[in-house]
Amino acid sequence: MNTSFNTNDLSHVVEADRAHVWHHLTQHKPFESIDPRIMVEGRGMRLWDATGKEYLDAVSGGVWTVNVGYGRERIADAVRDQLVTLNYFAGSAGSIPGARFAEALIARMPGMSRVYYANSGSEANEKAFKIVRQIAHKRYGGQKYKILYRDRDYHGTTITCLSAGGQEERNAQYGPFTPGFVKVPHCLEYRAQPEWDPAKEPYGIWAANQIEEAILREGPDTVGAICLEPVTAGGGVITPPEGYWPRVQEICRKYDVLLHIDEVVCGVGRTGEWFGYQNFGIEPDMVTMAKGVASGYAAISCLVTTERVFELFKANPDDPLDYFRDISTFGGCTAGPAAALENLAIIEEEGLLENTKAMGARLLDNLRALMARHPVIGDVRGIGLFCGAELVKDRDTKEPAPEKMVQAVVADCMANGVIIGATNRSVPGMNNTLCFSPALISTADDIDTITAAVDAALSRVFG
Repeated sequence: MNTSFNTNDLSHVVEADRAHVWHHLTQHKPFESIDPRIMVEGRGMRLWDATGKEYLDAVSGGVWTVNVGYGRERIADAVRDQLVTLNYFAGSAGSIPGARFAEALIARMPGMSRVYYANSGSEANEKAFKIVRQIAHKRYGGQKYKILYRDRDYHGTTITCLSAGGQEERNAQYGPFTPGFVKVPHCLEYRAQPEWDPAKEPYGIWAANQIEEAILREGPDTVGAICLEPVTAGGGVITPPEGYWPRVQEICRKYDVLLHIDEVVCGVGRTGEWFGYQNFGIEPDMVTMAKGVASGYAAISCLVTTERVFELFKANPDDPLDYFRDISTFGGCTAGPAAALENLAIIEEEGLLENTKAMGARLLDNLRALMARHPVIGDVRGIGLFCGAELVKDRDTKEPAPEKMVQAVVADCMANGVIIGATNRSVPGMNNTLCFSPALISTADDIDTITAAVDAALSRVFG
């Protein structure tokens, strides 16, 4: 157990939290009778809460963020040194860490060339949507403004990001939404739509072809972009079926539709490549990223574009509306790119992309072994250290396991010192997938500890 803090001194912190903090994604009624959980310290893959209890973190900070693990002094030192040199200046001017990180990032993204700084994934996606809308006005008389999004994908918490969100429970009670967003079907073959005929074409091709059908239905002259996660995250850890991404790329080029890849979860190593889309050989026009960019050591997000997109915003310097008239206040903070530079260096120097592939394969193998022992596991899927196990009442009917029992598995693991995740307030009746995204530094022992905890929890909850 870590002993660098005195848990006896933290009762006032717990009470202050109970009285004043509004937690994310949390129903607070239980805190009238139980204490809120306060996380106090992290080292590597381990966390300690205010009671001194130790946890192995299999979700990288709860929301797939702390890619290089906790307690990285070199990142903290780089941030501290940068803050005392220059902590901030608005993004209308440059900074040394901003220029250096942009150069390092682009070196890992062939075909891309420009980096626009912001501070959250939602904000980065908003920037991309604004670019699409402005291009529509600049080049297409305002007509090519519609943006396609995919069922089960998630792109952020703002009203417009929710407008592009394919998770009905996250969207519930927040409408009316921004117009001009059009949904296309998900690409989860395990939950294939009944209209798919496997005798005619593979599911990946069928799912991608639904995008073309949506474009034709809406009118190609009205559709400006499509926004997709390379691997769907909170909607159930959905890896795209074979043939899906090449067909999507072909459709986008055919109809002059910008391909916007949301890498907020997958980006910076999570899948074993620098970016999730790089597993599939596609060439996006815009890429957004956040969580793993600095592993949570500082707030930063990026919108990265091709030079072709960038050039559209400087064609006529005499036109006062010609440039991208947008700003992100905290996109001017220098701590983010300073932390992100060290984060990249750690991933490279420690071979964490290779480790992610190796440990991800072990995690998938372990989950498949659990599937052989537990009939409640209906499907296992993932890529790199980004995996899911979908729980069902019956493998033949694929009826989802009750959400309360799925959450009971998560709670059992937590009680036994392992933090895992599950789809939460996402898809009605389908919040039944256990989610795993341990840090890229995971060892074989870490992976085995995680799956052993799940094994025991499944036995206790489902018998």
